[in-house]
Amino acid sequence: MVLLVNEASWWAWLALHGAWALDYALPLQLCDVACLVAVAALWTEHPLAIALTWFWGLAGTANGLITPEVHAHFPDYIFIQYFVAHGGIVAAAFFLVVGLRHSPRRGDVLRAYGVTVGLLIFDAVVNLLTGGNYLYLRHTPSVHSLLDTFGPWPWYVLASAVLALLLFFLLDLPFRRGRTAAAAYSTRSPSAGSTRTPLDSR
Repeated sequence: MVLLVNEASWWAWLALHGAWALDYALPLQLCDVACLVAVAALWTEHPLAIALTWFWGLAGTANGLITPEVHAHFPDYIFIQYFVAHGGIVAAAFFLVVGLRHSPRRGDVLRAYGVTVGLLIFDAVVNLLTGGNYLYLRHTPSVHSLLDTFGPWPWYVLASAVLALLLFFLLDLPFRRGRTAAAAYSTRSPSAGSTRTPLDSR
């Protein structure tokens, strides 16, 4: 609920200050989408929503905490809203995966990456129509970030896409052994439909 209220307050703040615009204020940046997905994951515990929160939160949103694109200072509203949004997504990712033990499933890396590429294509179209810079597809953030080390456009976009896939695989590594062990156990255990117990063999 905190994430949803915080995100809605940002849209309200933009409207009240006459700063809402199609090329800037649509909820299409990765962290905006991740916030809404994290809310859905917390409410529904849907596996794909959880996986997206985990991969987007730690591979993308966490970078926003390391190199924040915010020019206000505490206790300004913009400062608080930014860090509540970004910190809340990362916290939600850990709560869902570490706290509630909803680990990513086999194939979730590619599913999440496919959704990410879909968002990239959608944002590219919106950028063409509005002149915006959603997903930083037209230029890098106004503050120094990791994207600046990847060269000029379009090379930083291509490099970021490769890095995202690599980070998704790395974030999935801690859970692969558990999935492998579970799969091996399931092949050795009786069939799921059997109600046979050790006493039945007597």
